[in-house]
Amino acid sequence: MFIGLFVICVIVGIIVFLTNDVRIHSRTIGSSIMAFGALFLILSMVRLVGPGEAGIQVLFGKVKKEVLPSGLHFVNPVVTLVKMSVRTQAYTMSKRRGEGQIRGDDAIVALSADGLTIQMDVTVWFHLDQNRAAEVYREIGLDYIGKIVRPAIRTAIRQAAVKYTATAIYAASREKVTNDIFNILESDFQKRGITCEKVLLRNVELPDKVKSAINDKIAAEQDAQKMKYVIQKEQQEANRKRIEAEGIAKAQKIISHSLTTPYLQWYYIQTLKALVNSPNNTIIVTPFDQKLTPLIQIPSGKR
Repeated sequence: MFIGLFVICVIVGIIVFLTNDVRIHSRTIGSSIMAFGALFLILSMVRLVGPGEAGIQVLFGKVKKEVLPSGLHFVNPVVTLVKMSVRTQAYTMSKRRGEGQIRGDDAIVALSADGLTIQMDVTVWFHLDQNRAAEVYREIGLDYIGKIVRPAIRTAIRQAAVKYTATAIYAASREKVTNDIFNILESDFQKRGITCEKVLLRNVELPDKVKSAINDKIAAEQDAQKMKYVIQKEQQEANRKRIEAEGIAKAQKIISHSLTTPYLQWYYIQTLKALVNSPNNTIIVTPFDQKLTPLIQIPSGKR
């Protein structure tokens, strides 16, 4: 726009300046118009590259190697400035929709080492290498995500998934699968001027039969753990009862050996004293023999 205004001002200024009427004010008007044209020319040389962007200079179809970083720059007024983002971007392959992310198709379907088909939700963080932005624009164009990023992610996921079984990807080897995908993408992206930052394996969908088998296995393991706990508890209870029975038996044995005739006579007399001294006027007398031995049957062999 500034270039067009500059050209118009120059042409009008020359016409006014060379008119037959050579009066001073005519030449002054022409000079003023040419001055405005020069101002427009200077303004056309000022270019602004926003934060998180890289400026690609294109001169008559030729892409310059020099990439302009964020800030204010003075460039050739006839240069076309193409801006490309160098900020972190996220490409997600998932059935779920969200905000602030570049979305592809549904979750990718891959084959595992045991021949099962699994669906994987994967998010990849990446950014354009600022120093190679001109190369990316020249060789790939602005749609480098659709041409390079998306196909590379799909290929890397399939290459990594085929090394592991479905259950391993679902549980034990999830981190290994993520690292394999990252290593593949890091190599592929680097060749194209793109930097892979991180790979996030967000979800793994197994076939229904496999999920049912895993759930049954987990339930069986939980039941086994529960039964193990019950058996251990019963064993502890049996040990407690055995110890209690042994204690009762020992106590009964000690008591039976202590029930001698002199002890029973002494205990009988002490009981009578307690009854006489008690406020209860009723006295209960148990049968006894001539030796004041209470007639209590004592098993033979216990004296």
